[in-house]
Amino acid sequence: MNKSELIEAVADDADLSKADASRAVDAFVGCITRSLRKGEQVTVVGFGTFLVRQRSARSGRNPRTGESIQIAASRVPAFKAGKSLKESLN
Repeated sequence: MNKSELIEAVADDADLSKADASRAVDAFVGCITRSLRKGEQVTVVGFGTFLVRQRSARSGRNPRTGESIQIAASRVPAFKAGKSLKESLN
């Protein structure tokens, strides 16, 4: 499912226009993004938790040349599925 399909599904399920559903999806994604940027985690009970993980610096290899390179430390987004979501899949 891509973003436009998600917007259509939200519009159908919530009985909203596609424009309203689009604004709702964009607002949801924007709120999560802003919280993660601040280093906060976002928990949606029953669905899961969006959080930021710290990836330490490490050495890697350029696949084209085989040259060793240094990869800088970075913050990466992560998602941890909640219990209800896990149970619904099995």
